[in-house]
Parts: sequence; C-alpha cells; structure tokens
Amino acid sequence: MDLTEFSDIAPFNDEEAAAALARVSLHPATPWVSKYIFPNQPETYLRDILQSIHSVDEFQSMVMSKAVEWVIATTVKEFTYNGLDNIKSIDGCYLAMSNHRDIILDPAFTQIVLFRNNLPMTQIAVGDNLLSHKSVELLIRSNRMIKVIRGISARELYLSSQLLSRYIRETITSGSGSVWIAQRQGRTKNGIDTTEQGLLKMCDMSGTKDFVQNFKELNIVPMSISYEYESCDILKARELLISRTQKYVKTENEDLQSILMGIKQQKGNVHLEINKPLTEEEIMEAACCDKNDRYQSIRHTMDRRIISGYKLWKTNYIAYDIVNPGGKYSDKYTPEDLASFKAYIDGQLKKVEPTLDQDELRDILLHIYSNPVLSKEEL
Repeated sequence: MDLTEFSDIAPFNDEEAAAALARVSLHPATPWVSKYIFPNQPETYLRDILQSIHSVDEFQSMVMSKAVEWVIATTVKEFTYNGLDNIKSIDGCYLAMSNHRDIILDPAFTQIVLFRNNLPMTQIAVGDNLLSHKSVELLIRSNRMIKVIRGISARELYLSSQLLSRYIRETITSGSGSVWIAQRQGRTKNGIDTTEQGLLKMCDMSGTKDFVQNFKELNIVPMSISYEYESCDILKARELLISRTQKYVKTENEDLQSILMGIKQQKGNVHLEINKPLTEEEIMEAACCDKNDRYQSIRHTMDRRIISGYKLWKTNYIAYDIVNPGGKYSDKYTPEDLASFKAYIDGQLKKVEPTLDQDELRDILLHIYSNPVLSKEEL
C-alpha cells in the first residue's frame, strides 16, 4: 500500500516510530510515568525501553500493553469481554465501529483484548485535537493512530473526509490492517449512544462500486464498551449544563485533563462486547431505500447492535429508578448499593465550581447513568 498521499494522517512506520519514541524518551515526564507504570523498576526503565525500540509492534508489546494492563489492574474492578468469534469469522480486515465514552481508553481496552488473544491490533482513528502536545502526537502516531482533522472549513472538511475515507478503505481492502473508529465525533456526553450519519457517508465516499459492495468490503463490526462509572462523568455533566445557556468553549488543556482523569479514575466494572458484523442482507435492505435513507437504515442497524451489546450495571438501574420513581429495577441492587451510589453522586458534585446549579447538575449526572437503560427499553 503506497502511503505517500496519506503521509499527513497515517500512523508512523517502524523507522518513524523508533525516531519519535527516542525523542519522547528525553521528555522530563518520562521518569515520572515510568515510576507509575513500572513501579518495581528504576525510574530510567521507560526511557531505556523507548530508546531501544525499533518497531511499532515492539512499542505496543513492550510499553502500551503494559500501560493498559496497569490501568486495568489499578482502576478496574473486573474487566470482561465477549464476542471474539465475531472477529475471527471475518475473512480479512475489518472496520471496528464503537460507541465512545472515554477519549483513549475505549480503543485502548479494545486493543488489549486483541493483544491478549494473539489477534492483530487495529489502527485507531483519533481527532487531531489530541495532538496539540508534540510528545502526545509522537506517542500516539507510534501506536498506529490515524489523524482525523477537525475544526476546519466545510470545503477542507470535505477534502479531509475523502482522504480519510480512502485511507481506511485501502488499509482494510489491501489487507494492511483493521481500523477502529468511534461511531460519532467526540464522546457521548449524555449516555445515549448514536451513530453519526455523516460518518457512514464518509465511509462510503471512497467506494468505487455499488452501495452494497462499498459497505460489504469494509466488514463493519459494531462494538459496545460499558463502564460501571462513566468516564469523566462530572466533566460531561458540567459541559452539558453550561451548554444550555452559552456556547461551551474548551480550555487549552481540557482534552489532556480529560485523558488523565479517564485513566486515573476508578471505573468499577468494564465490559467490551464485540457484536455481530453488519451483514450483506442488512446492507441490501438499506440499498433499497432512497439516497439519504440508505445511511439512516445502516445507522439504525448500528445503533441497535451497539445498544444491544451495551452492558447495564447497578449504577444504571439505580439512576433510572431515582429519575423515574417506582422502583422498576429495585431487584437489580440492594439498599446499600443505592446509598453508595447517592454518596458517589454527592462526591462528584463537589468537584466542580459551587456556582453551578447543583440540582440541574445532579439531574444531568443521573441521566448520564439512566439513559442507557432507556435506550435498551426503546430497542
């Protein structure tokens, strides 16, 4: 696969990754990170590894897999997954399309499942808003990250989408690798997982065959990741509250702060469900619709898969019963669970400025947890 036209967005090759990681090894934060991820090793351990790496595979196996396992060991109660056979049944590479709750952990947890099971890891499509820090860009482009350009004019966006679409299609159809992409731009803030129609149009842009073949050759696999305690829940609630009365503007390092909070916070249980791939019959059914309705049909199929695969936790049922009094799901939790969750919500509310309306904030926070139950009910 000739990557010349994709050089601005493609992940680093082995040579580029080795040079990039050697630069990262000299960053002043490297000893601090090393102490966290490799507590039983000298603080120069990570620096020495980064300087010795010669390939992307080495970086993923020697550093990234260890880092993700450290996150699981220190912040997750139980990490489970299901549906590997849905990947193994695919002849060739695929496009994993996942719900999006955490900026980097959604794809990271997906990669660790593949790594644990000796399956090829995917490339990962990530917004360039995460690349504002040079060291972060060097790290993630060494980790098979595809750069998705954001915040540009409509004309530039169209051209950028064409390029991204071609890159994804050529990567998959040439057998170069599989790709992970979120079902929407930006994380789900309100707990409702929906696939963006524009994303499906982007996928189709590069197709040179008919609608059915264009989607069929991508081998789309819907994935659902579920956190017992929603990643950055109070920050999402805060953003939604402020957005009700004014345009929400991110601070300079807000994305980086969200990444760090997502990594460090206690997540309770986490589950990844790898759902059944989009079938030829479902694509053919969509093809019978009018132009835009075709994408709507695919979108509804994706949403059904992702919502069906989403695992509900006690936190979801408790929040639903608080928002909708009547104890509909009271058999799913104990009085102790209820008291614990209420205390958790109270604690989260104290983490933002007290000038914000606490009642509204609490309501938004509860809906973040209760909405997945509602989505399941509406299937």
